[in-house]
Amino acid sequence: MDYNAKLDAALQRLHDEGRYRTFIDIEREKGNFPHAMWRKPDGSQQPVTVWCGNDYLGMGQQEEVLTAMHEALEATGAGSGGTRNISGTTVYHKRLEAEIADLHQKEAALLFTSAYIANDATLSTLPKLFPGLIIYSDELNHASMIEGVRRNGGAKRIFKHNDVADLRAKLEADDPHAPKVIAFESIYSMDGDFGPIKEICDLADEFGALTYIDEVHAVGMYGPRGAGVCERDGLMGRIDIINGTLAKAYGVMGGYIAASAKMCDAIRSYAPGFIFTTSLPPAVAAGAAASVKHLKTDQARRDSQQTQAKILKTRLKALGLPIIDHGSHIVPVIVGDPVHTKALSDMLLDQFGIYVQPINFPTVPRGTERLRFTPSPVHGPDEMDKLVNALDNLWSHCALNRAELSA
Repeated sequence: MDYNAKLDAALQRLHDEGRYRTFIDIEREKGNFPHAMWRKPDGSQQPVTVWCGNDYLGMGQQEEVLTAMHEALEATGAGSGGTRNISGTTVYHKRLEAEIADLHQKEAALLFTSAYIANDATLSTLPKLFPGLIIYSDELNHASMIEGVRRNGGAKRIFKHNDVADLRAKLEADDPHAPKVIAFESIYSMDGDFGPIKEICDLADEFGALTYIDEVHAVGMYGPRGAGVCERDGLMGRIDIINGTLAKAYGVMGGYIAASAKMCDAIRSYAPGFIFTTSLPPAVAAGAAASVKHLKTDQARRDSQQTQAKILKTRLKALGLPIIDHGSHIVPVIVGDPVHTKALSDMLLDQFGIYVQPINFPTVPRGTERLRFTPSPVHGPDEMDKLVNALDNLWSHCALNRAELSA
């Protein structure tokens, strides 16, 4: 067997389809976000503005966060020293979990190394806790949720995206006495649309199901204290398990679930993805706790981010660019072809110093390839002007469609 030939063929398929992903060496500049330095393959460098980062609010540069990390690093050193069950539980981890539980008004929270692991570990563990469990999962759920549902060994039902009627039909078709959980998201990051949270909670009450929501793209961003869309809509108390991340709006790293004390205890005790993983470094936990605490009272930063997103969407619509606008902070511009999307990304970077990665299949369906912009409070008027003018220029240069998509 020629294994290298198989690898060559697999990689060539991605090149042929225009889906091969290239890492761009970007060096963020402390205190100067969203500006960064692009380290080119030839050894030269070029200043760029980052327009595709998930550090939505610039908290990765926040002085309180950095100070907390420095203090924890000096006090404890680099690593945690082990898994949570052995030697990797510190006062910093417990403090962060308490901060998260308070944020979501839940009895407890459980920290993971990423929200991907939190989703995968939790959803794959639930059938061990509730034998005969059926999981109802939105068809556009994140890959981590899909993987957790796939690996759990229990029954699953995939309902059409945000389609409450289809979800109802699937619930009605199953044994009314079987344990059930409905897994969905508050904001779906590729289109920026919102899940029908209240309607799903109503169905959960009617059919005796647990609710599991991924608020990864909403925590820090929505609600009076940044707890997410569920807080904004007054629905947190109706959600049994909330998944969130510390790596996007909070600007650090890690993921978590927030739920009842018994639920967190059971997941902690049964989930291999928690039991066998070294815990986050204390410095990371300290920085995340400082970020969560800060954003509980910084509504001005959230308001500024939403304003920036509205301005960008309004200006791109005025140019007739095909954006999707569901009212969230995410700004997808549809190109519809992987090769063209990659070419636009390359030209924006090389000619205009604008860094935005192409989003291609399998992240989004074929034919909906896009550039996904994430404006932040620290993108100023000059950066906005340069982006809009660059897109206008390239859209004309590449003779791309300017017919606007409906939301």
